This record gives sequence, structure tokens and C-alpha cells, in this order.
Amino acid sequence: MTRLRRALSAMVILVGLVGVGSPAAAAGTDIRDQLEAAPGVTVLEEQPVAAPYRFFVLSITQPVDHLRPRAGTFQQRFTLLHRGTDRPTVLHTTGYGVPEYAFRAEPTRLVDGNQLSVEQRFFTPSRPEPADWSKLTIWQAATDHHRIVAALKPIYAQRWISTGASKGGMTSVYHRRFYPADVDGTVAYVAPQDVVNGEDSAYDRFFTRVGTAQCRAALDAVQVEALRRRAELVARYEAWAAANARTFGIVGSADRAFEFMVNGTTWAFWQYSLESDCAAVPAASASSDDIWAWLDEIFGLDSNTDQGVSPYIPYYFQASYQLGYPDVALPHLAGLQRYRGQDRAQSYIPQELVPRFQPLAMLDVDAWVKLSGRQLLFVYGQNDPWGAEPFRLGPGTRDSLTYTAAGANHGANISRLTAAEAATATAAVQRWAGVPAPASLTAAASYVPGLDDRDPALDRRFNRP
Repeated sequence: MTRLRRALSAMVILVGLVGVGSPAAAAGTDIRDQLEAAPGVTVLEEQPVAAPYRFFVLSITQPVDHLRPRAGTFQQRFTLLHRGTDRPTVLHTTGYGVPEYAFRAEPTRLVDGNQLSVEQRFFTPSRPEPADWSKLTIWQAATDHHRIVAALKPIYAQRWISTGASKGGMTSVYHRRFYPADVDGTVAYVAPQDVVNGEDSAYDRFFTRVGTAQCRAALDAVQVEALRRRAELVARYEAWAAANARTFGIVGSADRAFEFMVNGTTWAFWQYSLESDCAAVPAASASSDDIWAWLDEIFGLDSNTDQGVSPYIPYYFQASYQLGYPDVALPHLAGLQRYRGQDRAQSYIPQELVPRFQPLAMLDVDAWVKLSGRQLLFVYGQNDPWGAEPFRLGPGTRDSLTYTAAGANHGANISRLTAAEAATATAAVQRWAGVPAPASLTAAASYVPGLDDRDPALDRRFNRP
């Protein structure tokens, strides 16, 4: 970071902290009253949950541009699962929208803590109007999270852990890069790190090694067969779209959307299926009905329509701007593709929004992790394509761990590690959070009905981490 950026950041932090550092409310004050007194915070709703928890939907006033805080604001939505002000707090970054219901991420269970779940800026309704898309950067988003931490730390004064899965895990690392002292540790699940956007050979190598040769051949064959039946299946796609009020204005046409869907089925399969699901891959001789149903199950017919893409335009914009996007060779499809090389992030956003890519953003984050990272835990799945380009520890990284869960997909977490690895990872998280280790891992992750029966952190859409 340049000296100018450091100076500007310091000024922004000072502006952001005005009024934040007031002492916490007196003991006995109801938590809702304390939240309503926090600077910039609005309590939108409290929903009933099982004791000893309370659950709030909140918003906070954020500058559109943290370098010019008086140039306009927007309301950023987040939720709070309150356990107690004497407990550690988990900052859960989604990287996308935030669900308006209570749940516990794995670190929240492990430390028996509070949980803040934050919606990424520019995901509706947390979008400025009018939207200046140039302000959708990793630094602006990290500063959003920094201001939320600063506003609520006077209430939640115990230690903080940040976490997120997939793009949420990426977001938690970006926050640490710019504000390393905000939290005491970070647990990032299945988070890719595309250091050099134009170098994607790691993904191609992944697809030559994942699973069995038989399964890889079956997946290749059904993709080839789907494109060979393009005329029939695109006509079916167009009829389906007309019947379901779906359009293809962003991607360009049903034909282009269909090809991109076929391109993505192998990625989508390994992202969310298991090796045992290979038996259900249709043979090349299967009926068109069977191939059509499998495409819908694995990728989703809606995923490339305007209605499926539009909620995720902020992700595709970020991928086109700073994050990078995987480009998989797919040599077995080369002779059948009409739009070869066009299945990239820029094809999923309106053309007037396509930004100029900033190649230094991920290089900077990579250097910070390797040279200055502290208290970082990365967990990947062996069969998850996104793990082909992971965050990597370096010579300057301290008190940090990285694990890969055998046979796991994009749902990998600490519980899917070996018993010894899970124990070491859990001990690190609890040490960072300042809580005593429980008698067993099971005790730490005790199940709470209604809070642990859904996993909203994972976005079940291809090409969105």
C-alpha cells in the first residue's frame, strides 16, 4: 500500500470511529437497547429463536466511498445472533446476500459465541442508489466490515473471530489484509485465491486428476453429447424459458446460455457432488430427457437466465474487476463450441458495467498472507475445483494452518477433517477466541435445532465460489 493510501486510510478510520468509541451500556441494559444506541446501527427486526439466543436483523449506515464519507451513504444489512456479551463474537462474511434467519457457522458452534453475518455491499438491498460500481472493491468492502466491528466492539468486548465459506472466506481474508487487528483469528473455508488471473492451468490439471478415470470420461462424454444435440436441446431451452418467463438478455441468447451451461456441468458436478454420484451421470446413449434432467439437476436451467444471473451481478463484476475468474480449457469440446473463450465473468454482467481488470489486487493479498498473515486457518475439499488455486501460507505467515479434507467437495469444513486435524484446528480457533477447550470436539459443536440445520454460506450455483 502506498504512503498516500496509508494516509487516506488513517483519515477514513478516524472519520469512521467518530462516536464509535463510547463506552458500552451499563450492565443490565437490554441488548436491543445497546444495539439501537450503537452509532449508525438500526434494528430492523427481532425474530424469535430458542433461548439463550436472540436474533436481530440490522442495518448500518455506510459511506458509498470510504475515502469520501460525505459523498453519499447507503444502508448495509447484517444480522446478529446474540449469545451473550461475555462470549466471543464471530464475524461471518457471506460475500453475497445475507439470509434473514438465524443459523450458526461452524466457528460459532466451536466457540459458543455471538455471530454477525454481513451482506456484501452492492447485493440488494445493500446497494447504493445510484450505484457507482467503481466503489465495489475489496478495500471498500473491508472498510465496511471494519466500521461494523468498530461500532459493535464496545458492546461485544471479548475476542473476535472472522469466518466465511467460498467467496465469504475470500472476503474475510481481504478484511484481515486491510484491518488485521479487527479480529483475533480467521477461518476461511474453500476460498480460492486467483493470484494471476491469466494463469489457470491449475484448474486444467485438477480436471485430469479428480475422481476416477471412468468418472472423468463419463462427464466428458455427456458434455460432448449435449452439444451434439444442441439444436434439439436449445429449442427445448427456449420453450422452457418462454413457459417460465425467463430471458437471456445478459448472456445474449438461449444458444449461448446453453453452451455455457454445458461447459460448466463438470465443474458444478465436482463442486457439489460426491464421487459416489458418478454412477448417475447419463451415458452418451441416454435419452435427451435424461440428459436434460441431469443438466438441470447439476447446473440449473435458471442459472444463466437474466433472472438467475441478475442477483449475482455484483460477484461477476468483482471477478471482472479484481478477483479473477477461472478459464478452463475443455479441449474435448473445442470442435463443438460456438463461443469458445467467451465463458468468462464479463459475459454475465451488462456490457456497460464491464470494468478494466486490476491485476495487482490479488497479488497484494497473496503477498500479505505469505509475508504478514497471522492466525489464519484455511480448509479445502480434495474434490472441489475451487481448491485448485488456494490461499497459500508463506515464510512470514505465523500461527496459521491449512488443511484439505479427503474426498470432500465445496462443503468441506473442520468436521470433515481427520480426527487429529479437526482437534488441532478446533484448538487453534478456540485459543484465538480465548475460550477454554471443551472435553471433546462433539461438546464444542453441540447441535442446536433450528440454528444448525441449514447452511446458507454455500451458494449452489456454478462459477460462483
